[in-house]
Amino acid sequence: MNREWLALTVEEAVEPELEIIDAHHHLWDVAGTYGRYELDDLRTDTGTGHNIVETVFIDCGANYLTEGPDHLRPVGETIYVAGRADESDVTPGARIAAIVGHADLTLGSRVGEVLDAHVEAAGGRFRGVRHTGARANDPAVPLSRVEPPAGLYADPSFLEGAATLASMGLTFEAWQYHTQLTEVADLARAVPELRIIVNHIGGPLGIGRWAGRRDEMLERWRPAMVELAGIDNIVLKVGGIGMTRYGVGFEDGDRPPTSDDLLAVWGDELRWCIDEFGPDQCMFESNFPVDGESCSYTVLWNALKKVSVGYSPNERAALLSGTARRVYRLPG
Repeated sequence: MNREWLALTVEEAVEPELEIIDAHHHLWDVAGTYGRYELDDLRTDTGTGHNIVETVFIDCGANYLTEGPDHLRPVGETIYVAGRADESDVTPGARIAAIVGHADLTLGSRVGEVLDAHVEAAGGRFRGVRHTGARANDPAVPLSRVEPPAGLYADPSFLEGAATLASMGLTFEAWQYHTQLTEVADLARAVPELRIIVNHIGGPLGIGRWAGRRDEMLERWRPAMVELAGIDNIVLKVGGIGMTRYGVGFEDGDRPPTSDDLLAVWGDELRWCIDEFGPDQCMFESNFPVDGESCSYTVLWNALKKVSVGYSPNERAALLSGTARRVYRLPG
């Protein structure tokens, strides 16, 4: 995320009074693909004019424990984020109100040990697990840390782990590509008691074998999304539109896009998602700092607010904060 480049496009926050819960962001204090992104960086972004009151941290594979059993090492990330969340409670700005970590669900029922450790480490904030299934089988598509095995979501051990997750009242974050959405539908039907939160409008790829084939991709993505929208235990995160793997190419411009530029490319698809799933089954997300490769935090939320224009006040409130508050069980 190049802040000097992002600063070339400046917008004031539109409708700054609207309350927002940012339902998806990351944190890490180590060098990586997107650079360091710590609490102060998050505060820089959430403090740029929008009324971000609370946020939800989502697993990103950083700050794991370096000692002890391998299956417990992801708890280190929760320990790290819980410390930043405690700091956010007593300093000005948005609070980190919920934590979603990683646990290997192929451990089956044995994953309960890992989940218990996360819950203890999070200080009342732990809400669920992301175990990525994003598999492109395409060298042009960057790995989401690792390339998971084919058919992960249907693996019997994974299903047993997912049922264990559900039995503890925790949620599952599904991150995969548009070519895999039927696997998410199958998972949702196999474990109907599990609340599944589909990340980033279902992962509509636009690079690798899908480069230059947007219309064809959308023809495959839409019916798969309609299937998901008809399943009661599925919720959708509406965002991720700054991800470079979606193939729009904003990151190659002389200057970053405006919110209207984002809408010109993604507005119809985002509104279509909201209409299919319903506002009470959708929540907006920033996906920062990953979406910061393409646009600034202020511009992104301006675009999302503009997408919601035309919906009723209650529907807009659901998209901006209400669905996230309900799904992640945040204080009202």
